[in-house]
Amino acid sequence: MMCRLLVRPIPMRKANPAFCDRSKSHKKLDPFDDRKMVHCRSRERDRRHRSRTRSRSRSPRDRRSWGGSGGRDRPSSSRNSRGQPGANLRKPRWDLNRLEPFKKDFYIPHNAVQNRDPRIVEQYRAEKEITLRGKNIPNPVFDFDEAGFPDYVLREIKRQGFSEPTSIQAQGWPIALSGRDMVGIASTGSGKTLSYILPAIVHINSQPKLSRKDGPIALVLAPTRELAQQIQQVADDFGHSSGIRNTCLYGGAPKGAQARDLDGGVEIVIATPGRLLDFLESGKTNLKRCTYLVLDEADRMLDMGFEPQIRKIIEQIRPDRQTLMWSATWPKEVKNLAEDFLKDYAQINVGSLQLSANHNILQIIDVCQDYEKENKLSTLLKEIMAESENKTIVFIETKRRVDEITRKMKRDGWPAVCIHGDKTQQERDWVLQDFRSGKAPILVATDVAARGLDVEDVKFVINFDYPSCSEDYVHRIGRTGRRQKTGTAYTFFTPNNANKANDLIQVLKEANQVINPKLLELADSKAGGYGRNRGGRNRWRSRGGGGGCGSGRNGKERSCSRSRSRSYSRERNGRSSRRSYSRSYSRSRSPVSNRNEVIGKSYWSSER
Repeated sequence: MMCRLLVRPIPMRKANPAFCDRSKSHKKLDPFDDRKMVHCRSRERDRRHRSRTRSRSRSPRDRRSWGGSGGRDRPSSSRNSRGQPGANLRKPRWDLNRLEPFKKDFYIPHNAVQNRDPRIVEQYRAEKEITLRGKNIPNPVFDFDEAGFPDYVLREIKRQGFSEPTSIQAQGWPIALSGRDMVGIASTGSGKTLSYILPAIVHINSQPKLSRKDGPIALVLAPTRELAQQIQQVADDFGHSSGIRNTCLYGGAPKGAQARDLDGGVEIVIATPGRLLDFLESGKTNLKRCTYLVLDEADRMLDMGFEPQIRKIIEQIRPDRQTLMWSATWPKEVKNLAEDFLKDYAQINVGSLQLSANHNILQIIDVCQDYEKENKLSTLLKEIMAESENKTIVFIETKRRVDEITRKMKRDGWPAVCIHGDKTQQERDWVLQDFRSGKAPILVATDVAARGLDVEDVKFVINFDYPSCSEDYVHRIGRTGRRQKTGTAYTFFTPNNANKANDLIQVLKEANQVINPKLLELADSKAGGYGRNRGGRNRWRSRGGGGGCGSGRNGKERSCSRSRSRSYSRERNGRSSRRSYSRSYSRSRSPVSNRNEVIGKSYWSSER
């Protein structure tokens, strides 16, 4: 019986697919060795699993497009259609379509504007630092009545309590109402939003009413949801009297309510580029009736990588539209975009042609080490919270650090809230509501709030971390000093930021600010740390930290630097007691130390 049991399975195994090499199947096999069988079964199971995974990973459209083409377009076409927003939108053939004519020139110069002495006009432009580029640019208006707005717009302006136009409004309104393309360059808080919203209202009211499913007449593109919501608030305030509807499209919020607004028809759409492309691709809206296009914070949108989306959106708009581009800076990328999409445009620049900050802001730069910043922030908050007007924004580079500093502030008893890219829209709204109302007068933020965040009574800005470029520094501190008010900006500047010192000095000089002598010396060092590449003792040693004993030309200095860095690393694990040891140790190494501390204190107090 045993022999028959051993021989009987052999023919069955010969026919079994587990044998990968059938030429060897005649050899005698061990009937109890199933390792080959298990191995082959597992290989077969893995092959089937991979096949199912590949079929699921492709959309039905991709599976259809892969068939019958010989594989020619397989690697790129389907991936591009999924990877890039707007890839499925076709560029309309405007030359084959009959475009309905529309009116865009509404400007009738006021007699006072038309007959004003040219010398007075030039004097006004010089006082307001208005420089122009272009042909046949109209004179600025000195008050709202000279702008030529309808009565319903003027009533709303007076109800809002505005006394006179800002510089960008005085010169921008006549150009925008004339129907010309224009570029407006002005610092944040200069009134740019009203410069294009009021002409948009006039433009819309001259056109036939929208039908259901019609797209918007005016489109405003903005880089962030916060800025888009603030623009919508202005459009609400000035559009309700004439029955102009609007909606705000941005990511991070449900699409349902936004889609219902589009279905009902809205004259103004304020949108971030990504969410607008989603609705265009899905067919929920179109831009066939759009004749008034605004690019707000164009430099910021390009910084955030929105240029392909912007170009895709502009392709969907008729070429005889009116386009207005607004920016705080005039880099090469913005200029190229203007050259591509604006025709015979007028350019207005308010303020210096160089990178410039608001002159109403007092800028205080504190040169310090990274590990000192938390203690300096606590000291600064004690002084600020003692003021009657104490609304403050603290800018920090990373989201994780924002959460950490906010938790520390709350433990210390400060009413702080935070905002960054990981917050949901509901959380953002709640945070901004508490900050605006004054319930939480301290807002800790990444650069997501640096542009477009419009809170009127922000008195202080603290740059806990210096930003990646001086343009972002200017926009950060521009959150205070808005609408001709004054403000104060504090900045902690460390040796790691030394490569940005020269740019910062230029911004300070242009704004007629007092420059910290330590910042000047840090700029002269051209290094990423105190005293680097200089060797020997130097005046930056007293601040401690990496590189403070020179580049290591002698063994003592290298030993000193290493011992301090070890002390600092132990301090990170050992917290407060070892931190004080590290700082006192570094300061006691040089007789220059005390003198530098005295200089720093006197400079700080003199600037305050």
